[in-house]
Amino acid sequence: MAAYLVRRSLGAVPVLLALSVFVFILMHLAPGDPVQLLLPESATDEDIAAARAAWGLDRPLTIQYLDYISGVLRGDLGRSMVFGEPVLGLILQRLPATAELAFLGIALAVLVAIPLGVASASRHDTIVDHLGTTAALLGISVPHFWLGIMLILVFGGMLRMLPVSGRIDFGVPVTSVTGFYLLDGLLTRNLPAFWSALKHAVLPAVTLGTSAVGLLTRITRSSVLEVAGEDYVLVARSKGLSGRAVVWKHAVRNALIPVITVLGLQVGALLNGSIIVETVFAWPGIGSFLVQAVGMRDYKLVQGIVFFYASAYVLIHLVIDILYAAVDPRLRT
Repeated sequence: MAAYLVRRSLGAVPVLLALSVFVFILMHLAPGDPVQLLLPESATDEDIAAARAAWGLDRPLTIQYLDYISGVLRGDLGRSMVFGEPVLGLILQRLPATAELAFLGIALAVLVAIPLGVASASRHDTIVDHLGTTAALLGISVPHFWLGIMLILVFGGMLRMLPVSGRIDFGVPVTSVTGFYLLDGLLTRNLPAFWSALKHAVLPAVTLGTSAVGLLTRITRSSVLEVAGEDYVLVARSKGLSGRAVVWKHAVRNALIPVITVLGLQVGALLNGSIIVETVFAWPGIGSFLVQAVGMRDYKLVQGIVFFYASAYVLIHLVIDILYAAVDPRLRT
């Protein structure tokens, strides 16, 4: 098992290195000079040269990249050119907002997709099955940005039921314990903060989780249909068990193995999708911060955020591989 973990961990290193090189080169090829964007128009040539030297932009790209990757290996993602603060600290400040939104999206997907997929499979080729597959197809096909805008227009503009931006109402005090506003509201027994945070999270969480709902519904339906013809399911039916007991106690338990795999991968996908959703809803997370950093040509900040996303995605894949190896020892070889 230890050798398997080492092999899988070492396999992630080239992926992260290749991605760091790609992002580094792409940022330097992007149009626009970050020095001229950050300095005032009255800056002289000497000021520009001094800023380039201070940020290390006057050195060859190879040296700049080696300095960057050596810092990453030490746990240092550099300092933001705009904010003048460590990039890692800026990311960690906004991580709870992104993690909270991703968790809500996954929770929505699990609560909706698994019952819907099981219902579609247990009522195969009926109106319930057709409605479930249609809903799943729509969930996968509808783009995040369009769905978010439509929800804003309907629930924020026409019905005025829910807020459409931010994490909490202005002026509502919240004591930060974990950084997760919903959890902090419960821990500190601050119900106004909890309900305000919940209302703000509904629309972005629904927007983010819709695609996961569609995918998980299709996977659950296909997996349950596949195991429905297995011998142990037929034996359970022959014992006279009710249809509900056969489906949930025998078929669903074995059908959830591929569902759990896809669910783990969807965590990484939701982190990527949060970039668009956070921008649409002005959610103060890492995704909207990345868009802001790109607009400001903050090389260090963009590189750090992208590397953080990539590391999280690779880590999720590694955890899934470890769980597979724990369940099925054959995979270790």
